[in-house]
Amino acid sequence: MDFDWDAAAEAVRTEVIEFLDATLTPDMEERIYRSGVSHDGDFARAAAARGWIAPDLPRDDGTKPWDPSTVHVLVDELTKADAPIVAMATTAMVARVIRSVGSEEMKAEILPRVFRGELTIALGMSEPEAGSDVASVRTRARRDGDGWIINGQKMFTTNGHVTDFVFLLARTDPDVPKHRGLTTFLVPLDQPGIEAQAVFTLSGERTNITFYNDVQLEDRWRIGEVNGGWGDLMLSLQDEHSVGFSPHLARLLEEAELWAAEAIGPGGSSRIDEGRVQVRLARCATDLEVAQLLEARTTWMEANGMVPVAEGPMAKLFGTEALVRRAEDLTELVGPDGLRSRLDPTALRDGRIEHALRFSLGTTIYAGTSEIQRNIIAQRACGLPR
Repeated sequence: MDFDWDAAAEAVRTEVIEFLDATLTPDMEERIYRSGVSHDGDFARAAAARGWIAPDLPRDDGTKPWDPSTVHVLVDELTKADAPIVAMATTAMVARVIRSVGSEEMKAEILPRVFRGELTIALGMSEPEAGSDVASVRTRARRDGDGWIINGQKMFTTNGHVTDFVFLLARTDPDVPKHRGLTTFLVPLDQPGIEAQAVFTLSGERTNITFYNDVQLEDRWRIGEVNGGWGDLMLSLQDEHSVGFSPHLARLLEEAELWAAEAIGPGGSSRIDEGRVQVRLARCATDLEVAQLLEARTTWMEANGMVPVAEGPMAKLFGTEALVRRAEDLTELVGPDGLRSRLDPTALRDGRIEHALRFSLGTTIYAGTSEIQRNIIAQRACGLPR
């Protein structure tokens, strides 16, 4: 296994850093922070112009798909900068599902617009009573002539108030085992019967509860086979379970190191020269190294034609729990001054350490809870029973 990124990947890293310096302005960062919405249309279109939305998929213009290593570096740098890429990421995730199981008509209509940054797609899977056990969804799609009528609600439909579509998992047959009666749809959100209500997380991110009341949908918006939605869902969940969180840990470490270099201790020397400060920074750096290596392993597996069924969850589990652990530890190190938030002009490091603490707690839920990841690891890596 080679732990170095090749020249093409490093060239992309340089390009991304230069792009962010020019595009991710302080005004944009403040707007995203205040609204809690990790999406900006201009940013997405600028990224799309560089081929950065779903770059791993083939395109009709003959553009060669990126290899997993180059995609890894792209996402790593965008995430580390806390760029507004959540809608871009969910859109790319669904684009891969459409590419695999969607109709030719849907591929022709949707994928080119995805690549151009002209449309966005949110995820509509979890429900109030179907979070970790997503197969227990109650949102119903019933046949109505040549189309469907959809009724139900979804939880954690992040960006569902600004995206063009939602990737919806619905029950189409209540009389069969729960995994077998599901179907996936691509639902346009600009039609009657759909409502999005804001829900704000501890870190200030906006997600949504979305309601579907007698929503009429043409059958052409069905993605896969009727009652074959569980297989479609597995395509997207594998991507989710391999999401990397080490860039957030890297950003936290960088902010803590800058604080330590600037802060003056009781004796008049820099805090970074204190042994206890160095120890805590070293612990964080060690966790970061492990998280990055675990994520690099999943990328290496993908590049070699293997599916990181257990290895993706291992990386996600370790990365998020390390982020929580180190955010708590470094906030304690900084002390009460570290609890002032970004909107306070006296906040340390522009409130980024404080925000990292609040943000970290949600990451053990995002993309599958830690409990779900442990179950997958136990079953798929250790061969333990359900």
